[in-house]
Amino acid sequence: MKKYILLLIITSFGFVLYAQDDEKKVDRPVRAPFESGYLIDNQTTLIPIEGTVEFVIQHKFGTMDNGRSDLFGIYSPGANIRLALNYVPFNNFQIGLGTTKKNMYTDLSAKWTIFEQTRENTIPVAVALYGSLAIDGRNKTAFGSGKVVDTKGPTREEAVAFNDRIAYFSQLIVGRKFTHWLSLQAAASFTHYNMVGWDYNHDMIGLHLNGRIKFSPQGSFLFNYDQPLKIESISEQSNWGTHPQPNVSFGIEFSTSTHAFQIYVGSADGIIPQDIMMFNRNDWLDNGLAIGMTITRLWNF
Repeated sequence: MKKYILLLIITSFGFVLYAQDDEKKVDRPVRAPFESGYLIDNQTTLIPIEGTVEFVIQHKFGTMDNGRSDLFGIYSPGANIRLALNYVPFNNFQIGLGTTKKNMYTDLSAKWTIFEQTRENTIPVAVALYGSLAIDGRNKTAFGSGKVVDTKGPTREEAVAFNDRIAYFSQLIVGRKFTHWLSLQAAASFTHYNMVGWDYNHDMIGLHLNGRIKFSPQGSFLFNYDQPLKIESISEQSNWGTHPQPNVSFGIEFSTSTHAFQIYVGSADGIIPQDIMMFNRNDWLDNGLAIGMTITRLWNF
């Protein structure tokens, strides 16, 4: 009997040691690489836990070039706003629906964090895919004659169709939390509009860089840079007169476990990414900056 008890004790002790050693081998994701899934005008690799509903308010005022006369753009008629709901149906995958004042866009989005950065650097970076489909909801009179020239086959005019109103945006994001206070991201994107003005391109490739620098447990500095690229092989124009300006933004963020509040200054008047990458005309070096804010609220079910 004593032999069996001794064997049981030895076996149990060995199992505990094995379990502890196996637990050490589990390389868990880093904690809070970003405080929110939004970083000014860009997405981060962060997705809340499964079952989370997120309500988002994004607001931009007009540019500050008129100074005190319109309170640095706060009273400007050029303000823009977006309201959105996001949901996480399963781990590391998010879907969303939003509506924006500019062009009365309705957008559908999805984000998938393919890899999460781990604490022991088994996976040194986080990798995410983000995609958005936007529908221009303005009345057809907003498109001039309400007709579009069809150049496939014999040239003819046709009424603006539903498909003409659609624009797409896709992005590959790579991010890393370097220290407890520094997180950086780089991304590449592709934007396509089914219909644009005669002096614009249908396609745009862009590069993005953004990051967070924490200065307190709840506070961070944020910066964001979006650069539309001039690529002749996909350009339909003979000159770059209508090429969009880069979007430069910087601000601060305060966050809790369920809220994030960002206030910033940036050069893009658009909010959805395809509009920013295709139509931003504000030069941040020439009175093109405007005040903006993003507020997120999370509920877990």
